[in-house]
Amino acid sequence: MRHLASLAILTLSLLGGGCASVRVPPPLPLPAVLSDATFTPAPAAVGPDQLFVLGPAMRAYLDSPEFHSVLRRLGPERGLVEALYTKGELKLEYDASVTRNAAETFDARMGNCLSLVVMTAAFAKHLGLEVQYQDVMIDETWTRSGGLYFASTHVNLSMGKRRTVQARTLGGEERMITIDFLPPEDSARYNTHVIEERMIEAMFMNNRAAEALAENNLDQAYWWARAAVMHLPTYSTPYNTLGVVYQRHGDNALAERAFKATLTLEPESTIAMHNLVPVLSKLGKEAESKALAARLATLEPTPPYHYFHLAMKALEELRYGEARELLNKEVRRAPFNHEFHFWLAMTHWRLGEANAARDELALALDNSTTHAASERYSAKLAFLRSQIGKRQRAY
Repeated sequence: MRHLASLAILTLSLLGGGCASVRVPPPLPLPAVLSDATFTPAPAAVGPDQLFVLGPAMRAYLDSPEFHSVLRRLGPERGLVEALYTKGELKLEYDASVTRNAAETFDARMGNCLSLVVMTAAFAKHLGLEVQYQDVMIDETWTRSGGLYFASTHVNLSMGKRRTVQARTLGGEERMITIDFLPPEDSARYNTHVIEERMIEAMFMNNRAAEALAENNLDQAYWWARAAVMHLPTYSTPYNTLGVVYQRHGDNALAERAFKATLTLEPESTIAMHNLVPVLSKLGKEAESKALAARLATLEPTPPYHYFHLAMKALEELRYGEARELLNKEVRRAPFNHEFHFWLAMTHWRLGEANAARDELALALDNSTTHAASERYSAKLAFLRSQIGKRQRAY
């Protein structure tokens, strides 16, 4: 399962994201980075109020004889894990296409890691368990959609019986079970740090804003990003998302303020720098734009998708061998990006390397993060295998 907790946006656009730790207050009073009158009011409530609410289907499942049987046999912690994530039970699936609240995730039987964490936490709270959220220290994973580039991070949670005040004071035994949506052999390799539920709520709202941006719904994106900023003003990522909303709306002066707010909270954010450079240029601040671009080049000489874009140019010019080498570079530094594997497969096919094309397309399928992508790759892989079979019979 791939990871997607908090989305950051790069403007091409870059939406930057991550579980940033709390640093310093924002550089400007919040009204200075908000512009409510510029956007159509949100048609529905925007905020975290429904995030952990149990839906009717969740309550029905909690009351079912099957669920109670599992709890009696294994206890609340392990029983919940067994009920939710063991094959043969609910068969929850990973899907990165949308960040859902607890009820939506249960109804759809799928979600990204943040959605699955939220749903699990909602069940655990109902059972009276203590819940702890963790930011998992992994490299950001990059994807793109609708002209936006998304950086995603990863969260998990631990749960266990609530400890008494005396047990906490005396350092009593902690019976916490960690649930992670990375394979166990992967999750064990990474360090984590505890984050508050308020951060999880802000991540959810920021993700909703990023997903609205991908659909070019700027009004909805604004209100979700605004809600995230108001909810946790020391969290840098929603300021960047807000900046992308302004940039796409043509409000470059506001975009500058929002990106600079991100950089005050997170001075080394290359995502915010990427986004701010063209904004400064459009505002006529060429010297500042060039200075920031120079600093960015020293911090990140080969940004996300750098070799990929060079490879696409090489493919257009029928330089297939060069495209293969460039795509291999992207795959080496981002082995879980399904798009890189797909285009490498197509390049191998153009070079007459049918078996290598099949293997790369299989990797694209294995690393796909949405049902739509999985279905598309499955169809292409079936076709490619049929073509290889025809060639072999011809020989």
